[in-house]
Amino acid sequence: MFGITGGEAIIILIVALVIIGPERVPEYAQKFKELVKTIRGYATGATEDLKETLGPEFSDMDWRKLDPRQYDPRVIVREALMEDDQERASGSTASTAVTSVAAPTVRRLARGERAPFDTEAT
Repeated sequence: MFGITGGEAIIILIVALVIIGPERVPEYAQKFKELVKTIRGYATGATEDLKETLGPEFSDMDWRKLDPRQYDPRVIVREALMEDDQERASGSTASTAVTSVAAPTVRRLARGERAPFDTEAT
């Protein structure tokens, strides 16, 4: 969080407790608790304000589905590949027609025969 490791944070906390003193620790703990409550109230108010601004059609939206951290590229590719298999299994004629037209004809070159070259393609 600010380049501070866990050990450094503990040392800073111990030094702050020594400077504050044991008699004022409960007072500062109470102030910290009020600060956290205030910040939480601001966050809740902002969320409610956003829901009110967007309208009723967005109030029941599941925002977790749109979180990009939940998606694994391997799962996405696997699902996409499985969709193609499911389309073939269902007997989709459009996909088979496209694959038969798009499939190139392949033949072996004879020994010494040069590969075809299109001068206009470069």
